[in-house]
Parts: sequence; C-alpha cells; structure tokens
Amino acid sequence: MKFYKKLCCALFALMILPACAMAKETVTVSKTFKYPDYAHEFVGRDKFEGFNRKMFVFNQKLNKYAIKPVHIVWASIMPKYGMDRIQSAYTNIEYPKRLVSTLLQRDFKAAGHETLRFLTNTTIGLAGMYDPAYSLFKLEPLKEDVAQGLAKCKIKQGPYLVLPFINSTSPRSLLGSIIECPLDASMYIGSPITALVKAGLIVNRTSYAQPVIKLVESNFADPYDITKKLWGLERYIKENNYDRKEILDKAIKECAQLSAVNEAARNTNPVSVDEKEKAGNNLIVDDTIKGYAWFDENRNNNVDLADKQLVPDVILEDFKPQCPVTDAMRTALFEIDGKKNSIWSELSVWNRTFEKKLKTSSVNIDPNRDDYEFKYIMQKDKNSPLVIIFPSIGEGVASHHSIVFAEMFYKQGYSALLVGSHFHWEFIKSTPEGFKPGIPINDIVYLRNIVQKAIHKLEQKYDRKFENKVVIGTSFGAFATLFLADIESRDNTLNISKYISVNPPVELIYAANAIDVNNDMWKENPVDIKKRTALGASKIIQLVEKKAKTKEDFKLDMLPFSEDEARLITCFVLRQKLSDLIFTLEGTKTSRRTDIYDKINNIGYLDYIKEYMPKENKYTREELNDITSLYHISDYLKNNANYKIYHTLDDYLVNQNQLKDLRAYAGKNLVLFDRGSHLGYLYRNEFKDVLLKDIDPQNLSSP
Repeated sequence: MKFYKKLCCALFALMILPACAMAKETVTVSKTFKYPDYAHEFVGRDKFEGFNRKMFVFNQKLNKYAIKPVHIVWASIMPKYGMDRIQSAYTNIEYPKRLVSTLLQRDFKAAGHETLRFLTNTTIGLAGMYDPAYSLFKLEPLKEDVAQGLAKCKIKQGPYLVLPFINSTSPRSLLGSIIECPLDASMYIGSPITALVKAGLIVNRTSYAQPVIKLVESNFADPYDITKKLWGLERYIKENNYDRKEILDKAIKECAQLSAVNEAARNTNPVSVDEKEKAGNNLIVDDTIKGYAWFDENRNNNVDLADKQLVPDVILEDFKPQCPVTDAMRTALFEIDGKKNSIWSELSVWNRTFEKKLKTSSVNIDPNRDDYEFKYIMQKDKNSPLVIIFPSIGEGVASHHSIVFAEMFYKQGYSALLVGSHFHWEFIKSTPEGFKPGIPINDIVYLRNIVQKAIHKLEQKYDRKFENKVVIGTSFGAFATLFLADIESRDNTLNISKYISVNPPVELIYAANAIDVNNDMWKENPVDIKKRTALGASKIIQLVEKKAKTKEDFKLDMLPFSEDEARLITCFVLRQKLSDLIFTLEGTKTSRRTDIYDKINNIGYLDYIKEYMPKENKYTREELNDITSLYHISDYLKNNANYKIYHTLDDYLVNQNQLKDLRAYAGKNLVLFDRGSHLGYLYRNEFKDVLLKDIDPQNLSSP
C-alpha cells in the first residue's frame, strides 16, 4: 500500500503513466487504440469486470463505515512515533516471506542481504522497531513477496480480481498470500493478550492504506480503473525487481555523466539564442498542427518584437536543463517547503499539519446538480486579504500545489479559498447538464459563480468583508485567471485586487497539440512500453522514498529520467485527467461494466476539441481558435496593470512568437524566467522571492 501512496503523490502533482507472465516483452498495445490501454497492458483482459466493480463499491462502503473509523481511533490514541515503530517491527518479522521469495527467484545475493538486515535489526534494532541496517550500514530494504517468486517460477498471473476486503488481486497473488500465512510469525500467537497484540499489529499495518484510498477516491472519476492500473504496475515492477536500489543509482550516475558532457559541449560550442528558442519548442510539429484546419498558421505576431530577442527578467543560475518535459516534472517531485507527511498526520484527530487545518464547505450553482465542494482556511484577523487559487488542468480542490500555495499565502497573512480546475470531473457534476468545458468565456461564467457564492458564504459565516482579494492560477488555471480578469474589468463583481498567472498557455489549441504530439511519441518506439513505463515509475517511487529518508531538504541537480521516460509519465498523467473528464461527461456508472475506455483510448486533447466543443457551442473553427487564446483578451492585457504573468522561455506549451506578443501586450507585467519549462521552477527560491514581493499585503490596493 505504501507503493500506491508514493506513486500517486508523485505522479498526480505533475502537470503531473503507460495476465502478465514473466515472458519476453512483445508489442501488446491494441492496434485499434491511438493511446496505450495501460489497464490491459498490465493486468490483461478484465474478465470479471462487472463482478469486480460491484465488489469494489462494496469495499469502499465497508472501509468508509467500518474500517476507517477504527483506523482514525487507532491513530488518535497512538502517537506517530509509536505507529512508526510498530510498523517497522511488523516489517521486520515479515522476513521469512521475503527470504522465501528471494530463494524462489534463485537470487541468493538478495537472500543474504535480507538475512543480514533481519539479524541486524532484530538485535541492534530492538526486535525491528528501528532500522540500523539502513541508518548505520546502508543496507537498503527489499520489497519482496511470495507472488513475485511464483512469477519467476513461470506461474501465470491469471485474471484480475476484486474480493471482499481485497481491492486488487489475482489467482497467483492469492496463492502467494496463502503460502505466506505459515511464514507470518503473528499466525502463531495464541493467548488472549498476544492475540490483542496481533490485532494491534493488523490495525496498524492496514491503517497505512487509508491515505491511498482517500487519494484514489477523491481524485479520480473512476477509482476502480486507476486502482487496477496501479496494482498492475506495482506487480510488474516487483516481479521484474525494478524497485531495487541499483535502478535509481544507475540512472543518477548516467544523468550526471550526461550533464558533464552537455556542459562541456556548451562551453566549447555556445548555443545561440535562436537555437535555444528552437530547442525549447521542439515538440511542435507543423504538419501535425496543420492537419487541423482551424489552426491559424498565419497569425500576425507583433511587428515591433518580431525580429527582437526575448530577454529573461530572472536568471536561474544553477538550473541544469534537461529536456522541457523532464524539466517540467521537477516541481512535482520536490515540494516547495520540503514537508514530510506521515500516516499519523493523515488520520489522527490531533494532527495539526496545514492540510488538516483546511476546512470544507460547498455551494450550489444548479439545483438539479451536485453541490460543489471547496476548501478554505481563515485568518483570525478580520481584515486579512483573501487568496483564491485555481490549479492546473484536471486538478481537484485538494491539489497538492494548491495546498502549498495556500500555506505560502497563509504565512503572509492571507485567508485562502481553494477551487478545483473547471476541467475536473467534480466541477462537471456541479454544472448544468450538457456543459462541456474548454471555451473560456463559457467556463468562467460557472467558475466565477462558484467563487462569488463561496466568498459570500465565508463572509457571512465569519462576519467579515474581504477588501483585498488576489487570484492565482497555474497553467490552465492561469489561463482562467486572465479570462476572469478580463470579465471583471468590464463587470466588477468580485472586486479582485490582483491577478497572478503562472505559465498560462497563450493559445489552447496550440497547447493541446503540443500535449498530443508529446503523447503520440510512444508510437515511435512501442516495443517494451511496459518495461519503459515501469522503470520510470520505479524511479519516481525511489526518489520519493529517498527524500522521505533525508532529514535535510533533498535536492537533485538533474532528474534521473530519460526523455522517453519523462514523456511516458507525463502522457499517463495528462491522459488520466482527460479520461476522468470524458468518463464523467458520458455519464458512465462506476459500479457497472463499461466499454467507455475503448472510446477514451482513441481520444486526444485535439480530438476532444473537435468532438465536444464545436458541436456544443456551434463556433466556426476560426472563431474557436480566437476565443480560446489570450489574443482574445489582448485589450485587457494592454490597458490594465492589476495582473502579473510569470512565464519561461522554454515552456513547451508556447512558442517564442506567442511570448513576444505577450511581452508586447503585458510589458513589465510579464516576468520571464530563462528556463524551468512548464512550472518546473516553482520550488526555486528565485520564484518564491518575486512572488512573495508581489503578494505582500502592503502592496495591494482595493480595486
């Protein structure tokens, strides 16, 4: 279960992955699909989907009403230190199953490694409550189970199954669990007292699954499908031993060598600004864009800047760029404040972490639809300003980086209101039947309505009036921020003092094409896609674990991913967001067997625009291209000063001509960073310094 938590947290803060016997890799992706069907890739055909989905819903309700309350009580009476020590001890006594697994795999080196760890932790580590094997002797723990040993013995995985109390398994995994039973020392506890101890061990161990369950249920429209994908991915990683430390160590070493070579080449042959600009936008393939008739390849860019070079306002001195897609992943893997959460902080009623301080409320914008939930936190000072946070595309109200921004603003004296993306499935469920997001002037009507009602509700409840308000958005949320600013400049309803837009796309159709081009690159090398995807995912998990074990802030000059791995991971994340949206728009039921994924796996972002938006809104292609771009609000950008845009010269969702136009419109209201790609610089002090200066309450003025 730890695997799911670490993988989800890392992958889905990104802007942000692509049965199964131990056979030689072949190309198994269905030729009828434009994009890989990862559920089929990793678990095979879901023969019992109807039954499995019903069992999954049953397990969700069982957890909500019976299991989770026990875990909350446990975490509330047991201190964090105690939970961690018990979990460590339980992991130690699971040594026999890990030993049997390594022996079944004929991996005698790993068997010796595990034995040495067990003896060290059992003696010096006080029966395994501590881990001196790692802290003193750097003996990394292995994550072995009998099922992966059975895989090595050529036993087929069998069909995917969901059973009562078990959300994901297979016949091979069930057989492995049966074999593990006599290897579990706690099975031999007989007295009432020791039986109570055993119960405590089980409750403590199973409580570590709760954050994962919460993450899956609250972030995805179809929790069953994502659970199946992640389980299949986990099994594939374990059964191929891609979770071993050597995988990450080798990747870090290779990246360091590549960095040294690239640095030497740069010093010998300096790259011109023009070449840098071309390299920063190498994802855009003109033929692909021109394939869509509404893309205006002859757009007139600003004449005054057409022949001039863009000059960055902020230099990231020690930022070592890789490829734009890899650079964009940096923020997702390195939190701004380096916080380290725990299972205790997720469950205990005594937990006082910032995320737990956030409260939840709701508003309704259509009496026939669901209420829309938002999160907020209030300052005691009734004169505090308010920040309203719009996240990146497809992110929910509890987006990790929305919470990070909320905490940053809260420390500056702001109250905070967190709203999800209007491209998120929960937003769709609150809007009138038939609404399809993507047209900014339509989307903002509902987004603005939600914000207005939420502010009114908070002002009434806490008896205050927010005189100063700031809106901040990232990526797609940054785009929405500027369209909201344009509407408010003509119809001042919200009384916003300032708008902050971080890496907004300039043209949505252009950005959608860039995403699709990136997602389509898997076709250039479809062989071993499971292996390549699994290696990328394993590196993410190990990075998260490495960071958790590091007391000081964990930094890496370069991420240990190949460009191919970075593209696959980004493709999985962005396609999952589109999948959730279409799943909801089509009114799909989570408790029934469905063939909706046959459709979803054939739809990219441009396909979504072609299939959903023009039919719904009846725009001509030329009109659609205009109203989904910042060119549509150029008058606002030219004639107002109550906004700030942060962007980078190498963002792969824009091109240099678009940035030149943005500079011409925004002037000093545009702050350009020399690198960082798409949001890959948010953890940097350079960004925090300029942002904190802009949001200083002393610099705000009422609209």
